[in-house]
Amino acid sequence: MLLHLIASADAPENAFGFVQAMEEGGPIAWSILAVLVIMSVGSFYILITKYFEQRKVFNQYKAVRTSFWRANSIKEGATKLEKDSAWRQLVDDAVAAEDQHGKMTDSMEAHDWLHGSLARSEASINSKLAGGLPFLASVGATAPFVGLLGTVIGIYRALIKIGIAGSASIDKVAGPVGEALIMTAIGLLVAVPAVLAYNWLQARNKRIAELMSGFSTDILANINSKGAVRPNTMAPASTQQSGKAARTAPATGSTTAKPVSATATTSTATKPTTPPKR
Repeated sequence: MLLHLIASADAPENAFGFVQAMEEGGPIAWSILAVLVIMSVGSFYILITKYFEQRKVFNQYKAVRTSFWRANSIKEGATKLEKDSAWRQLVDDAVAAEDQHGKMTDSMEAHDWLHGSLARSEASINSKLAGGLPFLASVGATAPFVGLLGTVIGIYRALIKIGIAGSASIDKVAGPVGEALIMTAIGLLVAVPAVLAYNWLQARNKRIAELMSGFSTDILANINSKGAVRPNTMAPASTQQSGKAARTAPATGSTTAKPVSATATTSTATKPTTPPKR
């Protein structure tokens, strides 16, 4: 529609608009256009759905920082997380791996078994988050060539008309050449957003992978230490209270010191008198 308006801006009666150019190309041009439209719709669908999926994971991580590590145990902290969240999956897999290691009869260390279980859990979550991104990469790589196919066909039709007419007049080649240029533009319009969306979503997935890796390390350390090791996460209220206490500590300490009385000083300073000898 935008290309049609641009093409018909300066000509009130334009016989070489977008629809006319597509009709000039025939079924092949319409088929290529349909493929590009499907690519574009699919790219924007993946971009929107993956954005909200990643946003949900980031928002759920706030519960991990504020409430999970303040629980008395890993199992108790898991109840404070959403059931279908990626963070809850890591905790549940860690707890299940700990229980499974107790049933083993070989000499495999608990650290290795837990580490492998958490690594498998992270891989499954990362694979789910990466779903749809190969489609964006494929669209970004192939859409310009699909548009180029329409360009080649349009130029080929223009050459055929020039050969049949015996002259390269503008009315003979405007339709096929216009179709060729339109196909190139549509291919670029489809490819550029797909490439940008792929790079942006991929960067966000890497950030989520980093957070999950750190969370898995903290879970592993907490389980191996029987709950003694945990990250130092404090709520905003407790942080403010600790800062207030730190600011008031010197003043309080200076007022609690008791002054030494003068009588005590003089009593310790004076020596007892000895009675005179007879």
